[in-house]
Amino acid sequence: MSFVAGLVIGLVVGLALIVAFVRSENARSKQRSDLAGTIAAFARMTVDDSRKLLSPEFYPSWVVFSQRQKLTWLNLHLEKIWPYVNEAASELIKANVEPILEQYRPVILASLTFSKFTLGTVAPQFTGISIVEDGTEGITMEMEMQWDGNPNIILDIKTYLGVALPVQVKNIAFTGVFRLMFGPLVDEFPCFGAVCFSLRQKKKLDFTLKVIGGDLSTIPGLSDAIETTIRDAVEDSITWPVRKVIPILPGDYSDLELKPVGILEVKLVQAKDLTNKDIIGKSDPFAVLYVRPLRDRMKKGRTINNQLNPVWNEHFEFVIEDASTQHLVVKIYDDEGLQAAELIGCAQIRLSELQPGKVKDVWLNLVKDLEIQRDNKNRGQVQLELLYCPTGMQNGFTNPFAKKYTETSLEKVFNSGAEGRDVVENGDKKRDVIVRGVLSVTVISAEDLAPTDLMGKADPYVVVTLKKTESKNKTRVVNESLNPVWNQTFDFVVEDGLHDMLIIEVWDHDTFGKDYMGRCILTLTRVLLEGEYKDAFPLDGAKSGTINLNLKWNPQPIYRDSS
Repeated sequence: MSFVAGLVIGLVVGLALIVAFVRSENARSKQRSDLAGTIAAFARMTVDDSRKLLSPEFYPSWVVFSQRQKLTWLNLHLEKIWPYVNEAASELIKANVEPILEQYRPVILASLTFSKFTLGTVAPQFTGISIVEDGTEGITMEMEMQWDGNPNIILDIKTYLGVALPVQVKNIAFTGVFRLMFGPLVDEFPCFGAVCFSLRQKKKLDFTLKVIGGDLSTIPGLSDAIETTIRDAVEDSITWPVRKVIPILPGDYSDLELKPVGILEVKLVQAKDLTNKDIIGKSDPFAVLYVRPLRDRMKKGRTINNQLNPVWNEHFEFVIEDASTQHLVVKIYDDEGLQAAELIGCAQIRLSELQPGKVKDVWLNLVKDLEIQRDNKNRGQVQLELLYCPTGMQNGFTNPFAKKYTETSLEKVFNSGAEGRDVVENGDKKRDVIVRGVLSVTVISAEDLAPTDLMGKADPYVVVTLKKTESKNKTRVVNESLNPVWNQTFDFVVEDGLHDMLIIEVWDHDTFGKDYMGRCILTLTRVLLEGEYKDAFPLDGAKSGTINLNLKWNPQPIYRDSS
Protein backbone atom coordinates (compact mmCIF):
# COMPACT_ATOMS: atom_id res chain seq x y z
CA MET A 1 0.00 0.00 0.00
CA SER A 2 2.78 2.39 0.83
CA PHE A 3 4.44 1.40 -2.44
CA VAL A 4 1.39 2.46 -4.45
CA ALA A 5 1.16 5.77 -2.56
CA GLY A 6 4.83 6.54 -3.27
CA LEU A 7 4.39 5.74 -6.97
CA VAL A 8 1.42 8.09 -7.25
CA ILE A 9 3.23 10.88 -5.44
CA GLY A 10 6.27 10.42 -7.71
CA LEU A 11 4.16 10.59 -10.88
CA VAL A 12 2.42 13.76 -9.69
CA VAL A 13 5.68 15.48 -8.80
CA GLY A 14 7.24 14.45 -12.14
CA LEU A 15 4.30 15.76 -14.14
CA ALA A 16 4.41 19.02 -12.18
CA LEU A 17 8.11 19.44 -12.97
CA ILE A 18 7.51 18.79 -16.69
CA VAL A 19 4.64 21.33 -16.79
CA ALA A 20 6.75 23.91 -14.95
CA PHE A 21 9.68 23.38 -17.33
CA VAL A 22 7.49 23.74 -20.44
CA ARG A 23 5.85 26.91 -19.12
CA SER A 24 9.26 28.37 -18.23
CA GLU A 25 10.57 27.71 -21.75
CA ASN A 26 7.45 29.23 -23.30
CA ALA A 27 7.83 32.34 -21.13
CA ARG A 28 11.51 32.71 -22.09
CA SER A 29 10.63 32.26 -25.76
CA LYS A 30 7.97 34.97 -25.51
CA GLN A 31 10.42 37.30 -23.79
CA ARG A 32 12.96 36.78 -26.57
CA SER A 33 10.28 37.48 -29.22
CA ASP A 34 9.13 40.62 -27.42
CA LEU A 35 12.73 41.81 -27.09
CA ALA A 36 13.38 41.21 -30.79
CA GLY A 37 10.22 43.16 -31.66
CA THR A 38 11.32 46.04 -29.41
CA ILE A 39 14.78 46.15 -31.00
CA ALA A 40 13.21 46.12 -34.47
CA ALA A 41 10.93 49.01 -33.46
CA PHE A 42 13.93 51.02 -32.23
CA ALA A 43 15.71 50.31 -35.51
CA ARG A 44 12.79 51.89 -37.41
CA MET A 45 12.74 55.01 -35.23
CA THR A 46 13.14 58.38 -36.93
CA VAL A 47 14.37 61.68 -35.52
CA ASP A 48 10.78 62.87 -35.12
CA ASP A 49 9.87 59.68 -33.20
CA SER A 50 12.68 60.22 -30.71
CA ARG A 51 11.73 63.87 -30.19
CA LYS A 52 8.23 62.72 -29.19
CA LEU A 53 9.56 60.15 -26.71
CA LEU A 54 12.30 62.18 -25.03
CA SER A 55 12.52 65.63 -23.55
CA PRO A 56 15.32 67.85 -24.98
CA GLU A 57 17.76 67.25 -22.13
CA PHE A 58 17.69 63.51 -22.85
CA TYR A 59 18.20 63.77 -26.64
CA PRO A 60 20.92 61.42 -27.87
CA SER A 61 23.64 62.88 -30.12
CA TRP A 62 22.08 61.53 -33.33
CA VAL A 63 18.97 63.62 -32.57
CA VAL A 64 20.80 66.80 -31.58
CA PHE A 65 23.24 66.68 -34.50
CA SER A 66 20.86 66.28 -37.41
CA GLN A 67 21.82 66.64 -41.10
CA ARG A 68 22.48 70.39 -40.81
CA GLN A 69 24.43 71.11 -37.63
CA LYS A 70 24.49 74.41 -35.79
CA LEU A 71 27.66 76.51 -35.79
CA THR A 72 27.47 78.72 -32.70
CA TRP A 73 31.12 77.98 -31.90
CA LEU A 74 32.24 79.06 -35.38
CA ASN A 75 30.29 82.32 -35.23
CA LEU A 76 31.89 83.20 -31.87
CA HIS A 77 35.38 82.73 -33.25
CA LEU A 78 34.52 84.56 -36.50
CA GLU A 79 33.38 87.62 -34.55
CA LYS A 80 36.75 87.75 -32.76
CA ILE A 81 38.85 87.59 -35.92
CA TRP A 82 36.46 89.53 -38.19
CA PRO A 83 38.46 92.82 -38.16
CA TYR A 84 41.44 90.95 -39.66
CA VAL A 85 39.23 88.95 -42.08
CA ASN A 86 37.56 92.18 -43.20
CA GLU A 87 40.87 93.82 -44.09
CA ALA A 88 42.23 90.81 -45.96
CA ALA A 89 39.00 89.78 -47.71
CA SER A 90 38.08 93.31 -48.82
CA GLU A 91 41.22 93.68 -50.92
CA LEU A 92 40.85 90.17 -52.35
CA ILE A 93 37.19 90.66 -53.31
CA LYS A 94 37.83 94.09 -54.82
CA ALA A 95 40.65 92.76 -57.00
CA ASN A 96 38.56 89.83 -58.26
CA VAL A 97 35.18 91.52 -58.71
CA GLU A 98 36.29 94.75 -60.38
CA PRO A 99 37.32 93.08 -63.69
CA ILE A 100 33.98 91.23 -63.78
CA LEU A 101 32.06 94.47 -63.24
CA GLU A 102 33.96 95.94 -66.17
CA GLN A 103 32.96 92.94 -68.28
CA TYR A 104 29.26 93.54 -67.56
CA ARG A 105 29.49 97.34 -67.60
CA PRO A 106 26.34 98.90 -69.13
CA VAL A 107 26.86 100.45 -72.55
CA ILE A 108 25.77 103.86 -71.23
CA LEU A 109 28.79 103.98 -68.87
CA ALA A 110 32.36 104.81 -69.79
CA SER A 111 33.85 103.20 -66.66
CA LEU A 112 32.77 101.36 -63.52
CA THR A 113 35.32 100.92 -60.70
CA PHE A 114 35.54 100.78 -56.90
CA SER A 115 36.82 103.82 -55.07
CA LYS A 116 36.27 102.20 -51.67
CA PHE A 117 35.50 98.65 -50.60
CA THR A 118 35.29 97.35 -47.03
CA LEU A 119 32.97 94.70 -45.62
CA GLY A 120 32.17 96.67 -42.46
CA THR A 121 32.16 95.72 -38.79
CA VAL A 122 29.33 93.15 -38.82
CA ALA A 123 30.48 89.56 -39.29
CA PRO A 124 28.31 87.09 -41.20
CA GLN A 125 26.53 84.34 -39.28
CA PHE A 126 26.77 80.70 -40.29
CA THR A 127 23.44 79.07 -39.54
CA GLY A 128 24.15 75.47 -40.49
CA ILE A 129 26.54 72.97 -42.03
CA SER A 130 25.98 69.63 -43.74
CA ILE A 131 28.13 67.02 -45.46
CA VAL A 132 27.23 66.24 -49.09
CA GLU A 133 27.66 62.73 -50.47
CA ASP A 134 28.19 63.49 -54.17
CA GLY A 135 30.27 60.47 -55.16
CA THR A 136 33.45 62.48 -55.75
CA GLU A 137 36.90 61.70 -54.39
CA GLY A 138 37.08 64.15 -51.53
CA ILE A 139 34.96 65.88 -48.90
CA THR A 140 32.12 68.23 -49.81
CA MET A 141 30.31 70.36 -47.27
CA GLU A 142 27.68 73.08 -47.53
CA MET A 143 27.49 76.01 -45.12
CA GLU A 144 24.43 78.22 -44.86
CA MET A 145 25.30 81.88 -44.24
CA GLN A 146 23.30 85.00 -43.39
CA TRP A 147 24.72 88.51 -43.56
CA ASP A 148 23.00 91.82 -42.84
CA GLY A 149 26.13 93.89 -43.10
CA ASN A 150 27.17 97.52 -42.94
CA PRO A 151 29.81 97.59 -45.70
CA ASN A 152 31.35 100.74 -47.11
CA ILE A 153 31.22 100.17 -50.87
CA ILE A 154 31.44 103.11 -53.26
CA LEU A 155 31.39 102.75 -57.06
CA ASP A 156 32.97 105.41 -59.25
CA ILE A 157 30.75 105.74 -62.33
CA LYS A 158 31.56 107.82 -65.38
CA THR A 159 29.26 108.27 -68.36
CA TYR A 160 30.15 109.15 -71.95
CA LEU A 161 28.47 112.51 -71.34
CA GLY A 162 31.21 113.42 -68.89
CA VAL A 163 29.05 112.94 -65.79
CA ALA A 164 30.86 111.38 -62.79
CA LEU A 165 28.76 109.88 -60.01
CA PRO A 166 29.95 108.17 -56.79
CA VAL A 167 27.32 105.51 -56.04
CA GLN A 168 27.14 103.88 -52.61
CA VAL A 169 25.92 100.29 -52.22
CA LYS A 170 23.95 100.17 -48.95
CA ASN A 171 21.67 97.95 -46.86
CA ILE A 172 23.03 94.65 -48.12
CA ALA A 173 21.01 91.66 -46.97
CA PHE A 174 22.28 88.27 -48.11
CA THR A 175 21.30 84.69 -47.37
CA GLY A 176 22.82 81.75 -49.21
CA VAL A 177 24.53 78.38 -49.07
CA PHE A 178 28.24 78.07 -49.85
CA ARG A 179 29.75 74.80 -51.01
CA LEU A 180 33.31 73.85 -50.04
CA MET A 181 35.05 70.90 -51.71
CA PHE A 182 38.32 69.45 -50.38
CA GLY A 183 40.00 67.09 -52.79
CA PRO A 184 41.44 65.01 -54.18
CA LEU A 185 42.52 63.22 -51.01
CA VAL A 186 46.25 62.48 -50.82
CA ASP A 187 48.68 60.96 -48.33
CA GLU A 188 50.52 64.25 -47.80
CA PHE A 189 49.55 66.85 -45.19
CA PRO A 190 46.98 68.52 -45.18
CA CYS A 191 45.66 65.38 -46.95
CA PHE A 192 43.84 67.18 -49.81
CA GLY A 193 45.27 68.76 -52.93
CA ALA A 194 42.96 71.74 -53.48
CA VAL A 195 39.94 73.62 -52.16
CA CYS A 196 36.98 74.62 -54.34
CA PHE A 197 34.33 77.08 -53.20
CA SER A 198 31.10 78.25 -54.79
CA LEU A 199 27.80 79.91 -53.93
CA ARG A 200 25.62 76.81 -54.15
CA GLN A 201 22.30 78.59 -53.58
CA LYS A 202 21.46 82.27 -53.42
CA LYS A 203 18.32 82.58 -51.32
CA LYS A 204 18.31 86.38 -50.98
CA LEU A 205 20.40 89.29 -52.22
CA ASP A 206 18.98 92.74 -51.51
CA PHE A 207 20.75 96.09 -51.61
CA THR A 208 20.07 99.75 -52.34
CA LEU A 209 21.98 102.24 -54.47
CA LYS A 210 22.45 105.86 -53.42
CA VAL A 211 24.34 108.63 -55.20
CA ILE A 212 26.55 110.62 -52.87
CA GLY A 213 25.57 114.26 -53.30
CA GLY A 214 23.24 113.59 -56.22
CA ASP A 215 20.22 111.78 -57.59
CA LEU A 216 20.55 108.48 -59.44
CA SER A 217 17.30 109.12 -61.30
CA THR A 218 18.89 112.01 -63.24
CA ILE A 219 20.02 109.43 -65.80
CA PRO A 220 17.04 107.25 -66.88
CA GLY A 221 17.61 103.54 -66.46
CA LEU A 222 20.96 103.93 -64.70
CA SER A 223 19.86 102.44 -61.37
CA ASP A 224 18.40 99.32 -63.02
CA ALA A 225 21.49 98.95 -65.22
CA ILE A 226 23.90 99.07 -62.25
CA GLU A 227 21.78 96.66 -60.21
CA THR A 228 21.65 94.23 -63.14
CA THR A 229 25.42 94.52 -63.55
CA ILE A 230 26.04 93.65 -59.89
CA ARG A 231 23.72 90.66 -59.98
CA ASP A 232 25.22 89.40 -63.26
CA ALA A 233 28.72 89.70 -61.79
CA VAL A 234 27.69 87.61 -58.76
CA GLU A 235 26.11 84.97 -61.02
CA ASP A 236 29.12 84.74 -63.34
CA SER A 237 31.91 84.85 -60.77
CA ILE A 238 30.89 82.55 -57.93
CA THR A 239 27.39 81.04 -58.30
CA TRP A 240 27.25 77.27 -58.79
CA PRO A 241 28.18 75.48 -61.02
CA VAL A 242 30.96 78.09 -61.29
CA ARG A 243 33.59 77.27 -58.72
CA LYS A 244 36.92 78.79 -57.69
CA VAL A 245 39.82 76.33 -57.38
CA ILE A 246 42.60 77.15 -54.88
CA PRO A 247 45.58 74.75 -55.14
CA ILE A 248 47.02 73.70 -51.78
CA LEU A 249 49.61 71.18 -52.98
CA PRO A 250 51.41 71.21 -56.36
CA GLY A 251 49.50 69.32 -59.03
CA ASP A 252 47.13 69.44 -61.98
CA TYR A 253 43.57 70.25 -60.85
CA SER A 254 42.03 71.07 -64.23
CA ASP A 255 39.48 68.30 -63.71
CA LEU A 256 37.98 70.35 -60.83
CA GLU A 257 37.28 73.35 -63.05
CA LEU A 258 33.92 74.11 -64.66
CA LYS A 259 33.35 72.01 -67.77
CA PRO A 260 30.36 71.30 -70.04
CA VAL A 261 28.76 67.91 -69.43
CA GLY A 262 26.02 68.04 -72.06
CA ILE A 263 23.69 70.03 -74.29
CA LEU A 264 20.06 70.90 -73.58
CA GLU A 265 17.92 71.21 -76.71
CA VAL A 266 14.85 73.36 -76.06
CA LYS A 267 11.94 73.96 -78.38
CA LEU A 268 9.69 76.83 -77.34
CA VAL A 269 6.45 75.55 -78.82
CA GLN A 270 3.59 77.81 -77.76
CA ALA A 271 1.73 79.47 -74.88
CA LYS A 272 -1.95 79.77 -74.11
CA ASP A 273 -4.31 81.89 -72.01
CA LEU A 274 -1.68 84.57 -71.34
CA THR A 275 -2.64 87.52 -69.15
CA ASN A 276 -3.41 90.57 -71.26
CA LYS A 277 -1.14 93.49 -70.29
CA ASP A 278 -2.56 95.97 -72.83
CA ILE A 279 -5.61 98.16 -72.32
CA ILE A 280 -6.25 98.39 -76.06
CA GLY A 281 -5.78 95.21 -78.05
CA LYS A 282 -3.80 92.22 -76.81
CA SER A 283 -0.28 91.64 -75.50
CA ASP A 284 2.68 91.22 -77.86
CA PRO A 285 4.46 88.28 -76.16
CA PHE A 286 8.06 87.16 -76.51
CA ALA A 287 10.09 84.72 -74.41
CA VAL A 288 13.49 84.84 -72.71
CA LEU A 289 15.07 81.49 -71.77
CA TYR A 290 18.22 80.68 -69.83
CA VAL A 291 19.99 78.09 -67.70
CA ARG A 292 22.55 80.55 -66.36
CA PRO A 293 21.30 84.15 -66.30
CA LEU A 294 24.29 85.58 -68.16
CA ARG A 295 23.89 88.00 -71.03
CA ASP A 296 25.73 85.97 -73.63
CA ARG A 297 23.88 82.76 -72.67
CA MET A 298 20.30 84.01 -72.49
CA LYS A 299 18.09 83.34 -75.53
CA LYS A 300 15.32 85.62 -76.72
CA GLY A 301 12.46 84.52 -78.98
CA ARG A 302 10.64 86.59 -81.53
CA THR A 303 7.67 88.80 -80.70
CA ILE A 304 4.21 87.74 -81.84
CA ASN A 305 1.94 90.77 -82.00
CA ASN A 306 -1.57 91.00 -80.60
CA GLN A 307 -1.83 87.38 -79.44
CA LEU A 308 -2.61 85.70 -76.11
CA ASN A 309 -2.15 82.19 -77.55
CA PRO A 310 1.14 82.57 -79.46
CA VAL A 311 2.80 79.77 -81.42
CA TRP A 312 6.60 80.19 -81.68
CA ASN A 313 8.11 76.81 -82.59
CA GLU A 314 11.62 78.19 -81.92
CA HIS A 315 14.64 76.05 -81.12
CA PHE A 316 17.43 76.96 -78.68
CA GLU A 317 20.56 75.26 -77.39
CA PHE A 318 22.10 75.54 -73.91
CA VAL A 319 25.41 74.30 -72.50
CA ILE A 320 24.95 72.32 -69.27
CA GLU A 321 27.63 72.06 -66.56
CA ASP A 322 25.70 70.23 -63.82
CA ALA A 323 22.47 68.51 -64.77
CA SER A 324 21.78 67.48 -61.16
CA THR A 325 21.39 71.05 -59.86
CA GLN A 326 20.76 73.36 -62.82
CA HIS A 327 17.32 74.28 -64.17
CA LEU A 328 15.83 75.97 -67.23
CA VAL A 329 13.97 79.26 -66.72
CA VAL A 330 11.50 80.73 -69.21
CA LYS A 331 10.05 84.23 -68.83
CA ILE A 332 7.24 85.59 -71.01
CA TYR A 333 7.17 89.36 -71.57
CA ASP A 334 4.84 91.82 -73.28
CA ASP A 335 6.79 93.88 -75.81
CA GLU A 336 6.11 97.56 -75.12
CA GLY A 337 8.18 98.98 -78.00
CA LEU A 338 10.47 101.77 -76.79
CA GLN A 339 9.40 101.25 -73.18
CA ALA A 340 10.63 98.46 -70.92
CA ALA A 341 8.95 95.11 -71.54
CA GLU A 342 6.42 94.02 -68.91
CA LEU A 343 6.64 90.55 -67.38
CA ILE A 344 3.59 88.37 -68.02
CA GLY A 345 4.81 85.33 -66.10
CA CYS A 346 7.70 82.92 -65.61
CA ALA A 347 8.32 79.21 -65.00
CA GLN A 348 11.20 76.81 -64.47
CA ILE A 349 11.96 73.09 -64.68
CA ARG A 350 14.81 71.16 -63.04
CA LEU A 351 17.08 69.31 -65.46
CA SER A 352 17.18 66.40 -63.01
CA GLU A 353 13.57 65.71 -64.08
CA LEU A 354 14.71 64.93 -67.64
CA GLN A 355 15.69 61.47 -68.81
CA PRO A 356 18.84 61.74 -70.96
CA GLY A 357 18.17 61.03 -74.63
CA LYS A 358 14.38 61.17 -74.25
CA VAL A 359 12.17 64.06 -75.35
CA LYS A 360 10.00 65.53 -72.60
CA ASP A 361 6.96 67.57 -73.61
CA VAL A 362 5.75 69.78 -70.74
CA TRP A 363 3.18 72.48 -70.06
CA LEU A 364 4.36 74.83 -67.30
CA ASN A 365 2.12 77.18 -65.33
CA LEU A 366 3.34 80.77 -65.36
CA VAL A 367 3.81 82.52 -62.01
CA LYS A 368 4.70 86.07 -60.99
CA ASP A 369 7.89 85.21 -59.10
CA LEU A 370 9.91 81.98 -59.06
CA GLU A 371 11.20 82.47 -55.50
CA ILE A 372 8.05 83.80 -53.79
CA GLN A 373 5.07 81.93 -55.19
CA ARG A 374 2.24 83.48 -53.20
CA ASP A 375 0.28 84.69 -56.22
CA ASN A 376 -2.31 82.12 -57.34
CA LYS A 377 -3.51 84.23 -60.27
CA ASN A 378 -3.74 82.37 -63.58
CA ARG A 379 -1.14 83.91 -65.90
CA GLY A 380 -1.25 81.28 -68.62
CA GLN A 381 0.83 78.28 -69.61
CA VAL A 382 3.85 77.71 -71.83
CA GLN A 383 4.69 74.52 -73.71
CA LEU A 384 8.30 73.36 -73.99
CA GLU A 385 9.91 70.39 -75.65
CA LEU A 386 13.13 69.36 -73.89
CA LEU A 387 15.92 66.97 -74.83
CA TYR A 388 19.04 66.59 -72.68
CA CYS A 389 22.05 65.05 -74.41
CA PRO A 390 25.00 64.24 -72.11
CA THR A 391 28.45 64.45 -73.68
CA GLY A 392 29.48 61.15 -75.22
CA MET A 393 26.08 59.51 -74.74
CA GLN A 394 26.01 56.07 -76.35
CA ASN A 395 23.44 53.22 -76.36
CA GLY A 396 22.41 53.92 -79.94
CA PHE A 397 21.07 57.42 -79.19
CA THR A 398 21.29 60.00 -82.00
CA ASN A 399 20.69 63.68 -81.36
CA PRO A 400 18.69 64.93 -84.37
CA PHE A 401 19.92 68.50 -83.80
CA ALA A 402 23.59 67.51 -83.96
CA LYS A 403 25.66 67.66 -87.15
CA LYS A 404 26.20 64.12 -88.36
CA TYR A 405 26.31 64.07 -92.13
CA THR A 406 29.01 65.88 -94.16
CA GLU A 407 28.44 67.53 -97.53
CA THR A 408 30.39 67.29 -100.75
CA SER A 409 32.41 70.28 -101.93
CA LEU A 410 29.83 70.97 -104.65
CA GLU A 411 26.97 70.93 -102.12
CA LYS A 412 28.84 73.36 -99.87
CA VAL A 413 29.24 75.77 -102.78
CA PHE A 414 25.52 75.68 -103.57
CA ASN A 415 24.48 75.83 -99.92
CA SER A 416 26.83 78.68 -98.97
CA GLY A 417 24.30 81.15 -100.38
CA ALA A 418 21.23 79.47 -98.94
CA GLU A 419 18.83 81.79 -97.15
CA GLY A 420 15.59 81.59 -95.26
CA ARG A 421 16.59 78.78 -92.90
CA ASP A 422 16.36 78.78 -89.13
CA VAL A 423 19.88 79.03 -87.75
CA VAL A 424 21.20 77.62 -84.48
CA GLU A 425 24.28 79.28 -82.99
CA ASN A 426 27.09 76.98 -81.86
CA GLY A 427 29.97 79.03 -80.49
CA ASP A 428 31.46 81.17 -83.28
CA LYS A 429 29.99 78.94 -85.97
CA LYS A 430 26.40 78.76 -87.11
CA ARG A 431 24.82 75.42 -87.89
CA ASP A 432 21.81 75.02 -90.14
CA VAL A 433 20.36 71.55 -89.75
CA ILE A 434 17.84 70.42 -92.36
CA VAL A 435 16.03 67.10 -92.05
CA ARG A 436 13.86 66.03 -94.97
CA GLY A 437 11.50 63.10 -95.15
CA VAL A 438 7.96 61.86 -95.47
CA LEU A 439 5.59 62.09 -92.52
CA SER A 440 2.65 59.69 -92.38
CA VAL A 441 -0.18 60.84 -90.13
CA THR A 442 -2.95 58.41 -89.27
CA VAL A 443 -6.02 60.04 -87.73
CA ILE A 444 -7.43 57.10 -85.78
CA SER A 445 -10.31 58.39 -83.67
CA ALA A 446 -11.53 60.94 -81.15
CA GLU A 447 -13.18 60.50 -77.77
CA ASP A 448 -15.52 62.52 -75.57
CA LEU A 449 -15.97 65.43 -77.98
CA ALA A 450 -18.14 68.32 -76.83
CA PRO A 451 -21.61 68.41 -78.49
CA THR A 452 -22.32 71.27 -80.89
CA ASP A 453 -26.00 70.86 -81.83
CA LEU A 454 -29.27 70.92 -79.92
CA MET A 455 -29.53 67.12 -79.99
CA GLY A 456 -26.26 66.74 -78.06
CA LYS A 457 -24.42 65.38 -81.09
CA ALA A 458 -21.84 66.58 -83.64
CA ASP A 459 -20.69 65.73 -87.17
CA PRO A 460 -16.90 65.91 -86.69
CA TYR A 461 -14.09 65.85 -89.22
CA VAL A 462 -10.36 66.60 -88.90
CA VAL A 463 -8.13 68.98 -90.84
CA VAL A 464 -4.41 68.08 -90.76
CA THR A 465 -2.01 70.93 -91.66
CA LEU A 466 1.77 71.02 -92.06
CA LYS A 467 2.56 74.56 -90.86
CA LYS A 468 5.51 75.65 -93.03
CA THR A 469 4.20 74.52 -96.39
CA GLU A 470 0.55 74.99 -95.34
CA SER A 471 -0.30 71.69 -97.06
CA LYS A 472 -3.62 70.32 -95.77
CA ASN A 473 -5.63 67.10 -95.75
CA LYS A 474 -9.14 66.50 -94.47
CA THR A 475 -10.84 63.37 -93.14
CA ARG A 476 -14.36 62.33 -93.98
CA VAL A 477 -17.28 63.51 -91.86
CA VAL A 478 -18.65 61.09 -89.25
CA ASN A 479 -22.29 61.96 -88.67
CA GLU A 480 -23.88 62.26 -85.22
CA SER A 481 -20.99 61.02 -83.11
CA LEU A 482 -18.99 62.31 -80.18
CA ASN A 483 -16.61 59.34 -80.40
CA PRO A 484 -15.86 59.18 -84.13
CA VAL A 485 -13.53 56.68 -85.81
CA TRP A 486 -11.73 57.67 -89.03
CA ASN A 487 -8.60 55.46 -89.47
CA GLN A 488 -7.38 57.62 -92.36
CA THR A 489 -3.70 58.11 -93.27
CA PHE A 490 -2.14 61.15 -94.96
CA ASP A 491 1.42 61.55 -96.23
CA PHE A 492 3.29 64.88 -96.12
CA VAL A 493 6.61 65.71 -97.79
CA VAL A 494 8.56 67.56 -95.08
CA GLU A 495 11.37 69.93 -96.13
CA ASP A 496 12.58 70.88 -92.62
CA GLY A 497 11.43 68.40 -90.00
CA LEU A 498 13.21 69.96 -87.02
CA HIS A 499 11.48 73.30 -87.46
CA ASP A 500 8.06 72.31 -88.78
CA MET A 501 4.82 71.67 -86.92
CA LEU A 502 1.69 69.62 -87.35
CA ILE A 503 -1.66 71.29 -86.60
CA ILE A 504 -4.63 69.00 -85.95
CA GLU A 505 -8.02 70.78 -85.94
CA VAL A 506 -11.40 69.18 -85.27
CA TRP A 507 -14.46 70.79 -86.88
CA ASP A 508 -18.18 70.12 -86.83
CA HIS A 509 -19.73 69.94 -90.29
CA ASP A 510 -22.87 71.97 -90.72
CA THR A 511 -25.09 72.67 -93.69
CA PHE A 512 -24.56 76.41 -93.37
CA GLY A 513 -20.93 76.39 -92.21
CA LYS A 514 -18.70 74.74 -89.62
CA ASP A 515 -18.07 74.96 -85.85
CA TYR A 516 -14.63 74.82 -84.23
CA MET A 517 -14.22 71.90 -81.78
CA GLY A 518 -10.56 72.23 -80.70
CA ARG A 519 -7.04 71.57 -81.88
CA CYS A 520 -3.63 70.20 -80.89
CA ILE A 521 -0.24 71.37 -82.15
CA LEU A 522 2.63 68.89 -82.44
CA THR A 523 6.30 69.32 -83.24
CA LEU A 524 8.05 66.56 -85.19
CA THR A 525 10.94 66.03 -82.76
CA ARG A 526 9.49 62.94 -81.10
CA VAL A 527 8.68 61.14 -84.35
CA LEU A 528 12.17 62.00 -85.68
CA LEU A 529 13.73 60.31 -82.66
CA GLU A 530 11.40 57.33 -82.30
CA GLY A 531 10.56 56.74 -85.97
CA GLU A 532 6.95 55.93 -85.12
CA TYR A 533 4.62 56.38 -82.16
CA LYS A 534 0.95 56.32 -81.24
CA ASP A 535 -0.61 58.58 -78.62
CA ALA A 536 -3.74 60.41 -77.44
CA PHE A 537 -3.71 64.22 -77.35
CA PRO A 538 -6.12 66.55 -75.53
CA LEU A 539 -7.83 69.20 -77.61
CA ASP A 540 -7.02 72.81 -76.72
CA GLY A 541 -9.86 75.31 -76.91
CA ALA A 542 -12.49 72.65 -76.22
CA LYS A 543 -14.49 71.77 -73.12
CA SER A 544 -13.55 68.12 -73.55
CA GLY A 545 -12.15 65.66 -76.04
CA THR A 546 -8.97 63.83 -77.07
CA ILE A 547 -7.76 62.68 -80.47
CA ASN A 548 -5.80 59.50 -81.18
CA LEU A 549 -3.00 59.73 -83.75
CA ASN A 550 -0.26 57.53 -85.18
CA LEU A 551 2.81 59.26 -86.63
CA LYS A 552 5.51 57.59 -88.74
CA TRP A 553 8.69 59.11 -90.18
CA ASN A 554 10.64 58.05 -93.29
CA PRO A 555 13.86 60.13 -93.15
CA GLN A 556 15.95 61.67 -95.92
CA PRO A 557 18.42 63.84 -93.92
CA ILE A 558 20.53 66.69 -95.28
CA TYR A 559 22.76 68.87 -93.06
CA ARG A 560 24.05 72.26 -94.09
CA ASP A 561 26.83 74.39 -92.62
CA SER A 562 26.96 78.14 -93.09
CA SER A 563 29.28 80.71 -91.60
